[in-house]
Amino acid sequence: MYPDAIDAAEERLASCTQTLLQDGYCVIEDAVPPAMAARLDAELQTAFAATPFCEGGFYGERTIRFGRLLARSTLCEAFVRHPLILAMAESVLGAWCDTIQLNLTQAIALHPGALPQFPHRDQDMWRGTIGETEYLVNVMWPFTDYRADNGATLIWPRSHGAAALDGTPPGEPFIAEMKPGSALVFLGSTLHGAGGNSSTEIRRGMIVSYCLGWLKPYENQWLAYPPEIARDFDPELAALIGYRQHRPNLGNFEGQCPSILLQDGVPGAIGAIDALRPDQRAAVDAHVADERRRT
Repeated sequence: MYPDAIDAAEERLASCTQTLLQDGYCVIEDAVPPAMAARLDAELQTAFAATPFCEGGFYGERTIRFGRLLARSTLCEAFVRHPLILAMAESVLGAWCDTIQLNLTQAIALHPGALPQFPHRDQDMWRGTIGETEYLVNVMWPFTDYRADNGATLIWPRSHGAAALDGTPPGEPFIAEMKPGSALVFLGSTLHGAGGNSSTEIRRGMIVSYCLGWLKPYENQWLAYPPEIARDFDPELAALIGYRQHRPNLGNFEGQCPSILLQDGVPGAIGAIDALRPDQRAAVDAHVADERRRT
């Protein structure tokens, strides 16, 4: 990449991240070519047709949802690992974790007659401190036009962060009308919900989200992508879905990084190996050295 292109990419990253942190959301137009979104939509049509409607008022009884998208289409990886959006997620979440992880991939079809979704904050799936920590970053990718009449995502601007402690939504929501190829990025602390579909068309899209690496993700990635599937993934994608440890020693397999399961000939007996943060390693090394001096 040429220096001018690098500068432009860094400037765009800084601008989009600033908007995301300031307003709680950011619309990125032309994030991918529209044809790319159309192709992914086409590759998921069999699953859209086979999946029954959801049950319950939150998921929506006129809504279809299904996950495991990385196993359903190889094209999904390009969305999950979009350089700008992945860099935004790492920038926003990096202050609270060693590494981020994929929280979910989910395709959504909002059928005519779907009611507006209950306004919610996705961070509420975890009962951590509110108003201080950001737990996840969401990305809505439209496969069809998102319009006010067919259920475009509703976002309450500046309802994130400390504002999540307020009891009432701050003003009217922003209607995230978008074309395929665009992306809506928003924080897990931002109040949002799908709009109602009063049109005669089905609104289809995909939600991808990233969370702190030490949290339990929404979608059980190891069941969605067991080793026999994940070993065919690029190593960086496999790491993103959870085949890596989060220091100190979280998510290990027999005391080692779970990426060992993606190798050929996994040993029957595996010895545990420390995976510590630098501060922890320094403290442990000092302790061991002191104990050795005593013997």
